[in-house]
Amino acid sequence: MDNANNYDIIVIGSGPGGQQAAVEGTKSGKRVALIERARNVGGECVFHGTIPSKTLREAALNLTNLRSVSNIFQYELRSDVEIHSLMGRLDEVLALQKTSIEEEMRRNDVNLIHGKASLVDQNQVRVQHIDGSSSILSAKNIVIATGSRPRRPPEIPVDHEHILDSDSILSLIYLPQSLTVLGGGVISSEYASIFALLGVKVTMIDRAPRPLMFMDPELVNSYLEHFKQNGGEHYGSAEITSVTWDGVSQVVTKLASGDVISSDKLLVALGRLANVEGLGLETVGIEQTKRGHIVVDDQYQTNIPNIYAVGDVVGRPSLAASAMEQGRRAVCHALGMGDTGVDFSYLPIGIYAIPEMASVGLSEEEAREKFGDIYVGKANFADIARAQISGATTGLLKLVVAPDGQQLLGVHIVSQGAADLIHAGELALLNGNKVSIFQENVLNFPTMSQAYRVAALDVFHQVMNRTAEPVLT
Repeated sequence: MDNANNYDIIVIGSGPGGQQAAVEGTKSGKRVALIERARNVGGECVFHGTIPSKTLREAALNLTNLRSVSNIFQYELRSDVEIHSLMGRLDEVLALQKTSIEEEMRRNDVNLIHGKASLVDQNQVRVQHIDGSSSILSAKNIVIATGSRPRRPPEIPVDHEHILDSDSILSLIYLPQSLTVLGGGVISSEYASIFALLGVKVTMIDRAPRPLMFMDPELVNSYLEHFKQNGGEHYGSAEITSVTWDGVSQVVTKLASGDVISSDKLLVALGRLANVEGLGLETVGIEQTKRGHIVVDDQYQTNIPNIYAVGDVVGRPSLAASAMEQGRRAVCHALGMGDTGVDFSYLPIGIYAIPEMASVGLSEEEAREKFGDIYVGKANFADIARAQISGATTGLLKLVVAPDGQQLLGVHIVSQGAADLIHAGELALLNGNKVSIFQENVLNFPTMSQAYRVAALDVFHQVMNRTAEPVLT
């Protein structure tokens, strides 16, 4: 085989996990090929997921800011506003992302190859190029990072015009007057709150009793309260019996309870499927779960020792930040560099609903189960000066603290900017800090970070009350 086609590492898929794996490989002095079948690099995250949805979210937040000064300006959103006009910066952002990723790959000497990849054996990959030709590449190690796509249940007739999925929802030309959202996961919760804030009548329907079952219930309750304040409606513990387009103007959703919900459009967000078709997993005997995800160990190694898999293709948590670290960890292990040192028990979660939610470390429930009588310090953003100034008083910050009243175990936030705020808590956890670090160090004032200090003081007062001598009468 031509030496030009021999690599140390081949990465299949250029999403966040694939990018990080490729860069980690070249930083270690290895020759790396990154194969991407789509026209542009960046994966689902850049072109259909994270970047477009957050651009629409930013538009919704800007409109909220305009409404907050309605006593000064007369403002009303036109009923015929086009969604694309709300996302005016999207094309610019996508172009910048594409350029940035390509430049990073070039700067790190990653050989970017466009084509469709399939495994020939555990060391060889066939690439079908866009001009119809094909070539065989070989490598000591292979990393699969091919991402995922929306799951389309066969009983729901997704037509991408009236009944849409998370890839086609942003192809809508006009804002609908009403939208039904099926599902209670991250994607459905984000889109439901964004469209509600844009003035769309949104109805969420989910089989679970509440959205985002893996998040702190108090955070989710705050999210739901804000959603309902914006006209949203939530049907929990609901069983869907049928979804049909009436052929005229409405999508009709019927529930086992007898409820019937009609809306202009419907978004199906009932999970995602791993992109594994055509990869040739069966050729080399790579194990998959019943749901089709690739089975990996804690180093993201498959049952074939030199083949790794990272990102959505291995299932939860299916977050871009997690995929990046998985890619790095996989390559470090493949190259015998040992553990990356990152404690996965302290990986932060950020959900860009409105308001944002973020979490790191043990939840209150997990901490009580593990340690018993813990402390939970709370700060309501309604009491935080910066939140009052910016009108972002919805939300809560919780510090979960061990029974000794000192050791920080977890941090959970629902508020404007929660996905950024969580990082102070993450660093405190990683450093093994006591909760007093938020009292004994200076935090800028006024900032949303002052909530850490208020919650820490709440813990201090609870400890003082619990240890106080009983009063003799």
